[in-house]
Amino acid sequence: MSDLLLPGKVAIITGAAQGIGKATAQLFVGHGAKIVVADIQIEKANETVKEIVASGGEAIAVKVDITSATDVDQLFQQAIAVYEKVDIVVNNAGFMDDFSPVADIQDDYWKKIIDINLTGTMRMCRAAVQVFLPQQHGVIINLASAAGMSGSRAGVAYTASKHGIIGLTKNTAFMYADQGIRCNALAPGGVNTEMGTVFKNSNELGQRKVGSGAMNAPKLAEPSDIANAILLMASEQARFINGAVVPVDAGWLAY
Repeated sequence: MSDLLLPGKVAIITGAAQGIGKATAQLFVGHGAKIVVADIQIEKANETVKEIVASGGEAIAVKVDITSATDVDQLFQQAIAVYEKVDIVVNNAGFMDDFSPVADIQDDYWKKIIDINLTGTMRMCRAAVQVFLPQQHGVIINLASAAGMSGSRAGVAYTASKHGIIGLTKNTAFMYADQGIRCNALAPGGVNTEMGTVFKNSNELGQRKVGSGAMNAPKLAEPSDIANAILLMASEQARFINGAVVPVDAGWLAY
């Protein structure tokens, strides 16, 4: 009996050039999957692919801006052209805000965060379901956040976008549960990734308020910690888990 959890599966992973997405791509390959490394940073995406191929895996890099419906549609078309199918979609791409509370948020900045995090994830879910329906199977894993399950883990824009992802996940899961499609979300807490660089130019009030609760976080996760949870949710071991939002935060949300 094989120990591989994703033998022969094809997975699209957004934001896979670095951080959680890259760790997930590398882990999936080790479990038998072929990977579409989707990222707006195509040079870094190509480097991820080189590393995967050097380890004996199969992967391609595709440049995608998830704020573009055309880009998203072309991403799926390219994946199918190369691998003939898509089984798993991991919606990891996202953008952290600067901790601005509602009195300080500007319309353009709000729109940017919502368009990347929430609308971009919706576009990916829409394209995924359109591919999954004819084949009557498919798995979507959305990266929400502890900020999507509480009120002050980030600024108002990021918090609203991640709450929205949870609603999107639950609705998608229920609507297509009888069509062989699963949709779940993970809610990481603090993770040691490149996203932490936004803290340099953050809103003073927002960062102070958010920081007041950060001390309660038991520990900071590594990207591999989140990748392991994504692998489980993508595999058949989680075949009866649908519409769930799973904290992956060492117990931070339990406080």
